[in-house]
Order: sequence, then C-alpha cells, then structure tokens
Amino acid sequence: MRTAFLMTVLTVLLVLVGDYFGGARGMMMMLIISLGMNLFSYWNSDKLVLAQYKAKQVDEKSAPALYKMVQRLAERGNLPMPKVYIIDSPVPNAFATGRNPEHAAVAVTTALANALDKDEIEGVLAHELSHVKHGDILIGTIAASMAGIITTLSHWGMFFGGGDRDRNNSSAIVGLAMMILAPLAAGIIQMAVSRSREYMADESGGELSGKPDALADALLKIESYAKNRTMPGATENTAHMFIICPFSAKDMQQLFSTHPSTADRVARLRAQAKAMRSSGGAR
Repeated sequence: MRTAFLMTVLTVLLVLVGDYFGGARGMMMMLIISLGMNLFSYWNSDKLVLAQYKAKQVDEKSAPALYKMVQRLAERGNLPMPKVYIIDSPVPNAFATGRNPEHAAVAVTTALANALDKDEIEGVLAHELSHVKHGDILIGTIAASMAGIITTLSHWGMFFGGGDRDRNNSSAIVGLAMMILAPLAAGIIQMAVSRSREYMADESGGELSGKPDALADALLKIESYAKNRTMPGATENTAHMFIICPFSAKDMQQLFSTHPSTADRVARLRAQAKAMRSSGGAR
C-alpha cells in the first residue's frame, strides 16, 4: 500500500508538470511516461542508485572480511545472501537497496573500515539487513529514482515556460511552483520512509548482531564525520537511504530532516543493550 501510494503521488506530480509544459497533450505524455517509469523503477531503481555512487561489487575473494560478515548476518537473520558493494568515499556511511530480499544489495563506503571497529561495522550491516528483512528498501529505492526525475523537471521549469500557457500572466507563478517541486520531492520521500523505520531497523539490527552498544557507537562516529563533511556525490533524493544523513550540519539546514535524532537512536540502543545484558542475550 505504501509503494502504491508513493507511485500515485509521484505520477500525479509528473502529470502536472506535463500539463505545464504541453497542456492536455503534455499531461497524456507524462502519464504514459510515468507508468513506464514506475515499472522501470521497480526493476532497476537499485541499479541506478548504486551507479550514482559508483559502487563496485565485491565478493569473498576481493573483500573477504566484509563479505563473510554480511554472510554470517544474513544466515543469522534467515535472509538470502545480498550482493555486497563498496563506495570509494572519505566519509563513513552505508545503505541497503533492492526490490526484495532476493534481490537486495548492501553498500558501504571505504572510510567505514577505517573509522569503525569490527563490532561497529557488524552493527551497521545488521541495521541495513534489517531494512531488507522488513521490506523498507523497495519504497526507498523507487522514491529515490522517481523523485530525482521530478527534481530535474522542476529545475527545467525555472528556465522554460509552459507550452500552452499565457506567459505574461502565469509564467512567474508557475516558475515559482516548479522551484517548490524540488524540496517537495524530498518531502515525499520523508513521508514515504518514516523515522519509525529507522528506529525499528536499529532495534532489529541490535538483536541481529547481539551488540546494540556497538551499533550506538557506530552511529555516533559516523555522525561525527557527517557533521563536518558532506559525502561527495550525495543528493537530497537518496539521503534517506543512508544509516546517517550524508549531508554536513551546514548543508542539512537546507534539507528536510530525513533521519531521527542520533541522540534518541543511541539512547534507545543503550536501553536495548542494558535489557539484553539483564536477560543474558547480549553477545
């Protein structure tokens, strides 16, 4: 239902853009394009996001430690083995993508290994695999690819007038509306991928790894890097996919808040770790 709702809203936005550019004919054209794009996004949105960040697939031979860690966690969580990717980036971060658990992928940056220890990396991977297990990644990857197209069309609207409109009376108003579409696309993503899903992935990731404290430490370390430096190549449309928002504190002032407070997430994980130790469940 969430996926259908998102596709419907994005399709309506595309149709409205088509109306501006070409009237009724433009609306029909955008409707056809959006239907095709919905199908394309379902099958290929993960590939588009991975290509955007120039992620390179690795295996047991090229990255044995990382691959085996993902493999152990996937087996522990009764999940199919996802594909594993590495992004060459000086900022530690990670995300999961794919339309379902059978076609999932986990991507981490090269800086993650340098910034975190083994238990912390395992906690991050457990968080991402929890997104896979709970079905969060389909809605996120479709949102990322489709919102990117809407944002591009919005930018075009700032420079080109509508095909069937009286520019003397409406071009300024419509141009302003087009400029609003870009942050609106980010807002749709924020609604589609709620903060509650991050809390759930944290909790489930803590259970999967058995080390909620390590995941909490990882979040704090990743945020300390993200506050001071935006991840190269990061976009508003994909920010929600990462375990910590990839924009610096300065850049985040211009964005919708895509993640819950790290302090709140850490507090919940600390409480979870305490409860697990009390019950003898912590590793």
